[in-house]
Amino acid sequence: MEYVPNILFLIALIVGIGFFARNVKKLSRNIKLGKDVDVNDNKSQRWRNMVRIALGQTKMVVRPVAGLMHIIVYVGFIIINIEVLEIILDGILGTHRLFSPLGGLYDFLIGSFEVLALLVIVAVVVFWIRRNIIRLKRFIKPEMNGWPKKDGNMILYIEFVLMLLFLTMNAADFQLQQLGAEHYTQAGAFPISQFIVPLLDGLSISSLMVIERTAWWLHILGILAFLNYLYYSKHLHILLAFPNTYYGRVKPQGEFNNLESVTNEVKLMMDPSADPFAAPAEGDAAVPEKFGASDVMDLNWVQLLNAYTCTECGRCTSECPANQTGKKLSPRKIMMDTRDRLEEVGKVMDTNKGEFVPDGKQLLGDYISHEELWACTTCNACVQACPVSIDPLSIIVEMRRYLVMEQSAAPMELNTMMSNIENNGAPWPYNQMDRLNWVNE
Repeated sequence: MEYVPNILFLIALIVGIGFFARNVKKLSRNIKLGKDVDVNDNKSQRWRNMVRIALGQTKMVVRPVAGLMHIIVYVGFIIINIEVLEIILDGILGTHRLFSPLGGLYDFLIGSFEVLALLVIVAVVVFWIRRNIIRLKRFIKPEMNGWPKKDGNMILYIEFVLMLLFLTMNAADFQLQQLGAEHYTQAGAFPISQFIVPLLDGLSISSLMVIERTAWWLHILGILAFLNYLYYSKHLHILLAFPNTYYGRVKPQGEFNNLESVTNEVKLMMDPSADPFAAPAEGDAAVPEKFGASDVMDLNWVQLLNAYTCTECGRCTSECPANQTGKKLSPRKIMMDTRDRLEEVGKVMDTNKGEFVPDGKQLLGDYISHEELWACTTCNACVQACPVSIDPLSIIVEMRRYLVMEQSAAPMELNTMMSNIENNGAPWPYNQMDRLNWVNE
């Protein structure tokens, strides 16, 4: 019977990690549905971006209050979970505070963890107030209704409870140490949880052990549950921010990519030695691929990675001039819609044994409207504002390319301009001779 807790813990650990691995596999499959793109250039710059932006949080602190609170939660949550290693080993081996022989170093670590736990609790409360009482404008946009709002609050509740369980576990442990309970050796420093101890005064050793063990179990099971909740949550960015910033854009923001097929046609037109009536060389007569994108499979895998990395913080939308002037466009919604559509495609593939069967829907039209796309001024404000190097503009541009080049569905003003360029060599409705009439005046 003494090994039953160890066996139960091992089963919980295997199930939790196994379920997480399954979700990671599904996530990888969905991202790989995107087209291949070469992102192996500028490796040194990419590493610097990842260290500076993902690890250093440099773009978060542009807004000091949110940036500081985020750094506290980020650092605190990650460092505190170093103790998870000890908890896992204790659970498997049946030991208690396995690392306590470290002595003074162990005391310092536990004390530091407790201070960070308190700071995380304070930061989480501040975030909750900003979302639900102050109701910052960027958190009450239409796309944040329903699940996104619940998800944001759920994450805060989970983090609050996990930190509280950690401190409760330590408080009960500290009291048991003071009472000389068996197996509870003197170890650790408890600068925060010692203030919880008075609430436990008068309890018997057996009652304290129940509290300590309950908090211990709930803490580790909560961490395993939260690990698996990540796949369904915007909090997935704590894992994907690092690869996303590494594969993020390294070219100048104003530089757009050109379609190779169009570039080749333009070069042919500009080549005086080329015969426009010559038959294409053997092997070059393939039908050009689809221009632009109408669904998630038409995007590249980095853009799909962007969609899963989106933190839904709304900084992109709050900086968007189109959104600020009342237009329907929200760069955050573009990313959320892309992720939702990709998830829907993934579910269709799950149902059909890994094969996608057309479901009569697509990203363009069913999720993102034409009005949203044409409201964009391509100013790159959303790209600049994103704290994890997401590029909503690239998705907007690809869908606009599809509308123009596949469906001729551009706004009337744009169609008129393109017709003028084709006929008159300029955006204006005057031929080249008329445009020179001013010379004679």
